[in-house]
Amino acid sequence: MLTLTDVRDQATWDGALLRLPQPHVLQSWAWGETKAQTEWRARRLLWLENGQPVAAAGLLVRRLRVGGPGLPAAVAYVPKGPLLDWTDSGLTEAVLHSLEREARRAGAIFLKIDPDVRPDEPLGEATLATLLRHGWRSSAEQIQFRNTVINDLSPDEESLLAAMKPKWRYNIRLAEKRSVCVRGGSPADLPLFYAMYVETGRRDHFLVRPYSYYQQIWEPFLAQGLAHLLLAQVDGAPVAGVILFRFGTTSWYFYGASTAQSRPLMPNYALQWAAMRWAKAAGCTRYNWWGAPDVLDESDPMWGVYRFKAGFGGEFVQSIGAYDYPTQRLLYWLYCVGMPRLLEAGRRRHRVTSPAPEGGEEQSE
Repeated sequence: MLTLTDVRDQATWDGALLRLPQPHVLQSWAWGETKAQTEWRARRLLWLENGQPVAAAGLLVRRLRVGGPGLPAAVAYVPKGPLLDWTDSGLTEAVLHSLEREARRAGAIFLKIDPDVRPDEPLGEATLATLLRHGWRSSAEQIQFRNTVINDLSPDEESLLAAMKPKWRYNIRLAEKRSVCVRGGSPADLPLFYAMYVETGRRDHFLVRPYSYYQQIWEPFLAQGLAHLLLAQVDGAPVAGVILFRFGTTSWYFYGASTAQSRPLMPNYALQWAAMRWAKAAGCTRYNWWGAPDVLDESDPMWGVYRFKAGFGGEFVQSIGAYDYPTQRLLYWLYCVGMPRLLEAGRRRHRVTSPAPEGGEEQSE
């Protein structure tokens, strides 16, 4: 008998996730708590069979706001979930049906999911067929990366090094020769890391939020042992850093930063090797690089980043990406098609009557 329950404490929730296939840090209790700062409210839905957890979904709901009070509608999202054995077709059907019902009850005009299911396997084909039969559709808005690179950390360190490209092994040794040392960081080092992160964002043209936003993510995860900061230093001065997240037996490389002057010293190679060694020592069997091109083609904007990641010997892994379940089809169309058209028309009128401020427009989330 399958029963659905709301979990209201962290120990029960995280403990249940760790007993399910491919537990993801974006489904953890801590991640749901951090999303409150961007007006998401988290519900933790757990499906039990004979008292044992068989599926889970950290359901995030946010009321829509358009220049005023909240509208009588919302959007819902299960990041990198739901978690379940997707080979169990009966369980899959039941969980999808429950999630669709809960999205309607929450007043959501649509529900988005993006589980780690590979499309290039029979399981992926069966899952896609089930989603389409239920009325789900491929989302135009892919919140998370569809694809990634994953290193298997099971082999010993010598085997991990041997699997890398020769140039990558050479650069790791070169960083050591150039006096790059890597140390673990603490919350007191977060402002240093953020300063490098701001520099990296300006150099690579990505949006960087205020420090307070990241502080509310980084500090709780560090305090709970779910994140780890590594800093590369030369003569005691930080030149690069990474923040890793960990949940279960997987570690994710979520944040990286470096100074422009440090590049000839190859600190990022030393950092990533130190990160892989740390994850392995912490009991992780997978190192997830968090992001790869949709198509392996040199014209893709992420090609250079992908080459760097793949050089460490990881495997390119695809997923089916995000799928939306519209509970209110007209409002869903207005949200996905109508609203962007109106916003773009407004921007065009604004550009005609008033020049953009120096530095260009702010990037959206």
